Amino acid sequence: MAITLRKGERINIGLSQISVGLGWNPNEGTGLAFDLDASAIMVGAGRLIPAEDFFVFYGNTSSPDGALTHSGDDPTGGNSDGGDDEVITVNLNQVDPRVTEILFVVTIHEATHRRQNFGQVRDAYIRIVDETSKMEIAKYELDEDFSIETGIEFGRLYKKDVNWKFEASGIGYREDLAFFLAKHFKGEIIK
Repeated sequence: MAITLRKGERINIGLSQISVGLGWNPNEGTGLAFDLDASAIMVGAGRLIPAEDFFVFYGNTSSPDGALTHSGDDPTGGNSDGGDDEVITVNLNQVDPRVTEILFVVTIHEATHRRQNFGQVRDAYIRIVDETSKMEIAKYELDEDFSIETGIEFGRLYKKDVNWKFEASGIGYREDLAFFLAKHFKGEIIK
């Protein structure tokens, strides 16, 4: 049976092959289509990315260690018909040893230009699925009012000793995708 998480709650993963699914629906009558983008930021020492390609998103759909694979961009949230709109599959056995944490971030593409924020999004969630059985393990539904935020750290996988755990973060920012990359990567960003 799946666990429903609240902000700040943590669970042991206990599996090596999982998927992290993201789903959402825009509120009716909000104008332009919503393009939410799921990203995974693989960090290690100092909460920094070991190399630029450890930032997995629609423009870089797999990590160099082969541990993460992004399903690709869903520019409207319409690909799922009520299910996951974007999915990142994770093989925890393949994660580069320099990586101790994987942040799952969702941003609204061109939020400032389109005048959009997470207050105009409903039914947003992140869920963990066992890739072997296809059973949902845990789900975190974003139930707070993020009326000005355009980027949210939904959750994070982190390594404690030899075990991987998941925490429902729910931390909102009034920022875009570039902010998260700049926050966790100190090298030159190639556009």
